[in-house]
Amino acid sequence: MPIRRRPGWDLPAHTLSPEAAVLDRRRVLATTAIGAGAIAAGALGLRAAFGQGRDPIGWWEAQVGNDPTRDLYPAARVETYTLDRPLTDTRETITYNNFYEFGSHKGIWQAAQRLPTRPWTVTIDGMVATPRTIDVDALIRRFPLQERTYRFRCVEAWAMAVPWVGFPLADLVRWVEPLGGARYLVFETFQDATVAPGFRQSWYPWPYRDGLTIDEAMNELSLMVTGVYGKPLPPQMGSPVRVITPWKYGFKQPKSIVRISFTDRRPVSFWETLQAREYGFWANVNPEVPHPRWSQATERMLGTGERRPTLIWNGYGEYVAQLYDGLKGERLFA
Repeated sequence: MPIRRRPGWDLPAHTLSPEAAVLDRRRVLATTAIGAGAIAAGALGLRAAFGQGRDPIGWWEAQVGNDPTRDLYPAARVETYTLDRPLTDTRETITYNNFYEFGSHKGIWQAAQRLPTRPWTVTIDGMVATPRTIDVDALIRRFPLQERTYRFRCVEAWAMAVPWVGFPLADLVRWVEPLGGARYLVFETFQDATVAPGFRQSWYPWPYRDGLTIDEAMNELSLMVTGVYGKPLPPQMGSPVRVITPWKYGFKQPKSIVRISFTDRRPVSFWETLQAREYGFWANVNPEVPHPRWSQATERMLGTGERRPTLIWNGYGEYVAQLYDGLKGERLFA
């Protein structure tokens, strides 16, 4: 009888986190004076516009009925992708979000409802056999969706455990046929100042961009995400499509993607442009390498406040550490 070895990221399902605190874009100190009064006024205006006290879960469930891909959910779970902790509570996850396009605070979920996610297209260009622009619903339906439960770690030292729904990024890479010299993917997110006030903050290098190497993109853990908790993504979490690489800090995982470019030049990311000393290209999770302004040795779980030891590579080392062989001169963990 064959013996199945349980890999390091394949952890007992009963230990999953509640659904509640998931979104990656971390708060970096903006050395700018965004007035607290302006932020407060904006938040009050948005509560009035979207309904003060509205239940975020009810709001989300009401919107799901209008999603053109709603029939694809829930997706079949890949049972090998289970966790060592309970799933984060849904409410925590969908209301504690980094999305600087809508504000530099965590309570942007109502503001993000302004983002129109249809019609939406994704352009794939650069060093590929056939550059193309594809409707997002056609893209989502092109590849079978699956649910995977992953740890998520923000550079701000908070964490969550989330059941993402999507398709392997490797499937997309193979489909577009990158040219031989292509070494990197660059993800670019939406830019529309009419719905997102952050774009009026000229000190930020909009649009939001970040990148991966081809090898990172082809890793089995890299996921193009279209849903969460068995439903299509809500806007504040990166609808209609985002990327998840669970061994990296959250800011490496762009939301609301409109362009994926293949290139032979290593990109300089949004946060690297702003604070290269604090946010590097690789951004792999390591408890022993502190952020210049705080420790990364532990992480705070959303919803429960539990402090857990941070895991090297966020616990996925046996599947990704080999990607970085021969890069000893690189700043892999910042």
